[in-house]
Amino acid sequence: MKVDLVTKYDGRVPRYTSYPTAPHFHNGVGPDAYRGWLAELPRPADLSLYIHVPFCDTLCWFCGCHTTVVNKPGPVAGYLDVLLDEIDLVADVWNAPRRLGHIHLGGGSPTILSASQVSRLFGRLGARFHLIPDAEIAVEVDPRGLGDDVVAAYADAGLTRASIGVQDLDPRVQRAVNRVQPFDVTRSAVERLRAHGIRGLNIDLMYGLPHQTVDGTRETVSRILELSPDRIALFGYAHVPWMKRHQKLIPESALPDAAERLAQFDAAAAQMVDAGYIRIGLDHFARPGDSMAVALRERRLHRNFQGYTVDNSPALLGLGASAIGRLPQGYVQNHTAVRDYAAAIREGRLATARGAAFDEEDRLRADLIERLMCEMTVDLGEVASEHGFDLACLYPVLDRLREMQADGVLRIDGCRITVHEEARPLLRAVAAAFDNYLTRGEARHAKAI
Repeated sequence: MKVDLVTKYDGRVPRYTSYPTAPHFHNGVGPDAYRGWLAELPRPADLSLYIHVPFCDTLCWFCGCHTTVVNKPGPVAGYLDVLLDEIDLVADVWNAPRRLGHIHLGGGSPTILSASQVSRLFGRLGARFHLIPDAEIAVEVDPRGLGDDVVAAYADAGLTRASIGVQDLDPRVQRAVNRVQPFDVTRSAVERLRAHGIRGLNIDLMYGLPHQTVDGTRETVSRILELSPDRIALFGYAHVPWMKRHQKLIPESALPDAAERLAQFDAAAAQMVDAGYIRIGLDHFARPGDSMAVALRERRLHRNFQGYTVDNSPALLGLGASAIGRLPQGYVQNHTAVRDYAAAIREGRLATARGAAFDEEDRLRADLIERLMCEMTVDLGEVASEHGFDLACLYPVLDRLREMQADGVLRIDGCRITVHEEARPLLRAVAAAFDNYLTRGEARHAKAI
């Protein structure tokens, strides 16, 4: 892709893991609305859970997540007690256990839980929900200090997939982001997970970190390919120190510019494609037989707050501080601060702090954005008709996209928009044309590339 296109379209836009995006949630959606939405969920559809564990034992300076550093067991133990109570509060809405098809534990570091805590958590989930036999259960893993007893506890709970954070293997880069993790630590975690029968393996990498280079990125990818993961995610580092103050510890002079970031991404992507991986949307790669690659071929791929997913549940319920859920009626998010979240649950209230109810146009634009982010192509007329809209409501979008067509970013064939392969890194910028809420250039978002 030409450098001038990088310069022109590398604006600040959302990652579009939701629409409307999280900055546009508001406190007009609270616990009462959420309880009503839960009660209206259709049966017998399988539901999904996201469980947030907002603790780490060290702080990675690139992190954009809601997490707190703890070095004592008390805060984690107390948080788990509250989390179990929240499970009960949600499950009490219904008069019979609901079926679960997916469970995803994120953070923070869910592997900070002890083996006994993992067992308590899944014991409560099993008592209050019905896990279907082929449910996918996934956890984000910090391999540093990962105990074999914790791996065994997750395996006993039915874990099917683990996502291991790596980011980069260059020691200089690791020191610059306060995440020192030698390759042998990662390899050992992979071996232990597989020894316990956990076959689904994802590796998370990043580009655009301080002191990263194209050659260094290639070396990292080469070593990771030795581990034969099923999926690899290649995320762009989002430098937003005005939102995450610890990122001020990263000197901006050490960060690569947009052209260098693109070169790193392109080099890593080419390696993974050469190794037989299928490109998935913006930043994921999967082996051809992996369920994500199959879902892409069959047009069943989705995108939510965990990124690309094969989960097609009508509702994703968020548990834990800051957790976001998506229901047919809209989004809900729990209190971000653990103390506020815990106070609500201990008072017997759902911890919903804010959210966004969908209107019909939100649903239309959310569908358009999701299909574009997943498939790189979308028929505007077809989707508008499915949602009961006339194509004319999207004419302003077409007008914005024609400039991108003139620049060679995409092609417009009647009502169909197709992003060119070489412009794949600009998917977020294209999706932004459909966003009715976005204020151009707003600083709350990271750069597109």
